Amino acid sequence: MAKLNFSNMKGKILSVTALLLCCASVSLGAVEYIRHSQGYYEAKLIFRLEASVEQWTSRFQFESTVQNFTVRVPNTQIFNASNAITYNFGSVGYFPIAVGEWAIDFSVAYQDTGSMPQLQLASFNGRDLDTGYIAPPTTTARPTKPPPSTGEHHYDEIIALSLEFYEAQRSGKLPPNNRIWWRGDSFLDDGQLNGLDLSGGYTDAADLVKFGFALVSTTTVLNWGLIDFLPGYNSANQTGYAEDAVKWALDFLIKAHPTSHEFYGQVADADVDHAWWGRPEDWDQGLRESWKITRDKPGSELAAEGAAAFASGYLVFRNRNSSYAQELLRHARELYSFADEFRGDYTDAIPAEGFYDSWSGYGDELGWAAAWLYRATNESKYLQDVNRHWTEFNLSRRADKFSWDDKKAGLQVLMGKLTREDKYLSPATQFCDYMKNTQQRTPKGLVFIQEWGSLRHSANIAFICLNLAELGVKSAEYREFAKEQIHYALGAGGRSYVVGYGENPPQRPRHRASSCPPRPSPCNRQNGLYNPGPNYYTLYGALVGGPGSQDDYVDDRDDYVRNEVAIDYNAGFQGALAALQKLKINGQLP
Repeated sequence: MAKLNFSNMKGKILSVTALLLCCASVSLGAVEYIRHSQGYYEAKLIFRLEASVEQWTSRFQFESTVQNFTVRVPNTQIFNASNAITYNFGSVGYFPIAVGEWAIDFSVAYQDTGSMPQLQLASFNGRDLDTGYIAPPTTTARPTKPPPSTGEHHYDEIIALSLEFYEAQRSGKLPPNNRIWWRGDSFLDDGQLNGLDLSGGYTDAADLVKFGFALVSTTTVLNWGLIDFLPGYNSANQTGYAEDAVKWALDFLIKAHPTSHEFYGQVADADVDHAWWGRPEDWDQGLRESWKITRDKPGSELAAEGAAAFASGYLVFRNRNSSYAQELLRHARELYSFADEFRGDYTDAIPAEGFYDSWSGYGDELGWAAAWLYRATNESKYLQDVNRHWTEFNLSRRADKFSWDDKKAGLQVLMGKLTREDKYLSPATQFCDYMKNTQQRTPKGLVFIQEWGSLRHSANIAFICLNLAELGVKSAEYREFAKEQIHYALGAGGRSYVVGYGENPPQRPRHRASSCPPRPSPCNRQNGLYNPGPNYYTLYGALVGGPGSQDDYVDDRDDYVRNEVAIDYNAGFQGALAALQKLKINGQLP
């Protein structure tokens, strides 16, 4: 009798004992999680028949009482029963099942005040087969609604998938409504070496480091999409999940800013982290170090972008949670003053050099932070500061990207939105015109900035130009351009680059947790990173780095340039999707 262990949504163990087919060879594929909300989950038992059968019976036994249990099987009546621990079901009449892959789809409802009922026994025709684990196929992707024949996409469902990716990146104590069943609590002792609680937040990419500069930038961009494309989120029924996503980041950032002139900008030594491969829940390399900026070792890029994240967060929550919003605004004011008064490069204080260097300097972040504070408060001193930084750092230059490093294009569009002045709108227009008409493209049309994270750059450009189009600047032209870039990522170039979505999506994204086999199997480089098969769990919604300049791409987990995922990759991408969804519901989609 073979036991297979799967982490459930609370980090506990979901034990599945396979008792399989009499007199026929059967290989158990997996119990694959589909979706979860508190009090309800859907899953499927996937296996392969090596010989056909005509009739069958099955028995599922749970650890505790299940309020409602439903099974959906091909060529079989739907089985539904309530308030039991053990359920017996099977075929009705003779419906031969051919050799090949087969699945039992089931759903479970339980008391939402209790823990997720653990499936302890699954039997098929009363006999067992000792077998190992076979990774489930991941080519069948959600969403289940077929794309329209016109070549359009269901933006609402892709937004939902992107938000699931952020949940998969959560660090710390997971909430009761965690939907990523194969993730559990992790790094609860972060900050202990510094005498404070730095648990929570998001791990950065494939790795498990919390890089502050990337995190604050991601948070600001996610907030911006929620603020200006809220109708897109509302119509997708994803506003609550999006607010949860940014609040998860903001709650951590509040803890990372314990005093007015201290801001923690990295948790974990990146070199130590990158030398280890495994589940976040299994970290065994000791307590993780944390680094901060101070008056003596300032970091204006980090502090200013943190101020922008807090100020934009204030705008997200001011009409929903006024006391929380006021706390965010206080942190924004303090961090901006710290960034402007005590100037310096943050990598002089924090060992992020070689990972998140600020090549653009800190002038763009100072202007960006002042602009967000002006939007949040309407106080003239912040407008004056924008113009001071605008001149001091020559922020009217045409940007060559919009990224976690370079905020000029975002600043120009944001100030154009707030003032409608040509001094801001003109360089923003130059940016979108250049990207649309002059910037290098791949043969299939992707705007190409650089090899590393090519899709992240094109999505960010789309997000900026969709924001500019909202102001009536070449609206039809920029919207068509942005839609073209987002659709490339969704499959217009011949394949999807969003995990779990569309045609031939990536199956081997570079990502630790999803690459690990189910417990109790260990996870390491050999069976995680270098496993030739698909990731054991589908990292729904993650945007991979993307193709090279010739549309070249190989679905290879070891390729960290093209196949890694990261929290900043999905930020502008998700905002652009919300913008397109807004246009769609308003009948303005090109």
